[in-house]
Amino acid sequence: MKLGFLGCGKMASALIGGVIEAKLSRPESIRVSDCTRPAVEAAHKAHGVTICEDNAALVNESETILLCVKPADAVDALASLGSELSGKRVVSIVAGLSLARLEAAVGGPARFVRVMPNTPALIHRGAAAYARGTYATDADADAVKAIFSAVGLAVEVKEELLDAVTGLSGSGPAYGYLLIEALADGGVRAGLSREMALKLAAQTLRGAAEMVLQTGQHPAVLKDMVTSPGGTTIAGLEALEAGGTRAALMAAVAAATARSRELGA
Repeated sequence: MKLGFLGCGKMASALIGGVIEAKLSRPESIRVSDCTRPAVEAAHKAHGVTICEDNAALVNESETILLCVKPADAVDALASLGSELSGKRVVSIVAGLSLARLEAAVGGPARFVRVMPNTPALIHRGAAAYARGTYATDADADAVKAIFSAVGLAVEVKEELLDAVTGLSGSGPAYGYLLIEALADGGVRAGLSREMALKLAAQTLRGAAEMVLQTGQHPAVLKDMVTSPGGTTIAGLEALEAGGTRAALMAAVAAATARSRELGA
């Protein structure tokens, strides 16, 4: 797979490492370009990829172009390439930029796929959703799924659901960090050291998440397996319900989804 990365920040670097590790592409088949020189030099040093000084050359030498620039720079970058992108597979991870705006910026039949990844992709534990543009084919969707599966989970959705994905998995890591911090605070209050409490809290949520993914069982079933009659867990769950934890998390996803829609309008 010949890949070209327009923009070479942390997410791009994670994807480069993932596709190489998954043997989807070789370092010599990957091109990178970025207005920040240290970023491309770091990618070259870490992965052995080729630095392109010219965006048009990168596009011409690549089968799949990944748009990984800042939202403020994305439209200008696409417009400057124009017809160079016609007929090309272009994968955008630019937040808030719709498929319609991406296609309009090019003005030709580029095969766009829009992706909403999240930061755990940096450690190959990401969750991403993608949506096809007007000209994208089944082969394009399959290629995008393969690329993002190399750094975690990748699922296809309709574009109108990407805001919900943003509210859930895009913003979700922050909710998880808050839960870990809160659990650790509880451990400290109960007498544990801060270091020990943080490790136990993080590993506990990590293990719970892996149980859901590996067993395929509903979280409620797994929760009941831990909850003995009259025991410690049911006492803790009662406190969580009294504090509105479930409703607060649902409201957080709804609020983030609404904000994503506002930013993309």
